[in-house]
Amino acid sequence: MSGGPQRILFIANGNGEDSIAAAIIAKLPENIAAEAYPVVGAGNAYTNLCPIVGPRSFMPSEGWRHTSGSVARDVKGGMLKSIWPAIRFLRQARGHYDKVVAVGDAVTPLLCRLAGLPIDIYLDVFKSGYAHSYSAPERWLIGSIAKKTYCRDTMLSKGLSDKGILAMSAGNIMLDTVPYGTYEMASKRQHARAVALLPGSRVWTGESLKLQVAALRQLPADLVPDIFVAVAGGIDVAELARATGLVHEPPRDETLADLGQLKGDGLVLHLATGAIGNLIVGSDIVLSQAGTATQQALGLGKPVITFNRADNRPKRMADEQALMGEARILTPPDATALASALQRLLADPAETVRLGTIGRSRLGGPGTMQAVVADLSA
Repeated sequence: MSGGPQRILFIANGNGEDSIAAAIIAKLPENIAAEAYPVVGAGNAYTNLCPIVGPRSFMPSEGWRHTSGSVARDVKGGMLKSIWPAIRFLRQARGHYDKVVAVGDAVTPLLCRLAGLPIDIYLDVFKSGYAHSYSAPERWLIGSIAKKTYCRDTMLSKGLSDKGILAMSAGNIMLDTVPYGTYEMASKRQHARAVALLPGSRVWTGESLKLQVAALRQLPADLVPDIFVAVAGGIDVAELARATGLVHEPPRDETLADLGQLKGDGLVLHLATGAIGNLIVGSDIVLSQAGTATQQALGLGKPVITFNRADNRPKRMADEQALMGEARILTPPDATALASALQRLLADPAETVRLGTIGRSRLGGPGTMQAVVADLSA
């Protein structure tokens, strides 16, 4: 193609993948016109950023594969019926774009392979060398459809490059895409320690926050920290208040990020949106039921406590634990167990720092976004 801005199609298959693709798009120079195809979901990450193209596919899991039976539920919810429209769109996309970028797990290159749409850059945000290696079919798939692949670590990229596939690792893209906002924590601090709560962005967000708050209620008075909650876009604060039994007080000085407080039972939860990075960096410990944000917290050097939902897939949780090691403390879905793990870290700042150091080492640092933007701008 020639004339006019360079056109690039971004393909992503999940909410977290959409947020990563959107962050890359936001960094592209003005002579690049990006369009986004979110394979799963509405693609809210691209709102006011770039055009959204392709057929919409809405599945019960929203691309979340942590829970047992998620694939079966998606099949029942029409996943198989969505495959052909996706392939048909990708076939029609051939020749209409200067470059194609695929973000996600093996689903994106597989769809492109079936559609005969070559990928210029494949950004694998799923696998980690601590828990995975590429199988022979995966290596064939990537090598047959992707001109260049970015992996999250050198263990994985070496597995591809040893087979003659152009692959590299420039860091963990999740650490390039940590959302920061205009949110000031210092004036809200009253205690020596601070905890960030990341209850997630899906249907069980209220339920997750309820359990996290129940754990906080069990802490001894002298260990109660300052508490900050990252509220994902689209989450109703009134629903969080109902789920936790706390009272919502709107912010006195309204900013885009400050959502006020939830108060009750001696607890004060400061609410913020679009500022996960602020909350993580300004806290000592993170309680998280999120996906991408959990890994971002670990990469930023903060230990994470997660309760293991009863419907989580054991294999997925084991893979994550192989990556995260001691830095993520996994507890049963029980307020007392969660409180015990939190109390141990609140009472031991040295252990908190030790675990944070492990997390930073395991998850790696930033750098991939800069490399991808440079490739696309060349």
